[in-house]
Amino acid sequence: MNTAAFADTLPAQWPAHTAAQPATRWLDEVSNLLMHWLDASRSRQTLDELDDHLLRDIGLTRAEARRESSKFFWQA
Repeated sequence: MNTAAFADTLPAQWPAHTAAQPATRWLDEVSNLLMHWLDASRSRQTLDELDDHLLRDIGLTRAEARRESSKFFWQA
């Protein structure tokens, strides 16, 4: 296929980066999801390490903290 002839068939108003936008958007969404999972995992680990006094300050029991910290990283 003659690429010059093919390029002539594309609409002039299409910006050059149009084809890359869906891939970039997908990568951004995956990156955001991975960051969310990492934050959740770190928060749960920190929660598990709190002593009973600090847990009372935030209104949680040891059992509630253990239940939350035992969740998998992808669980809400």
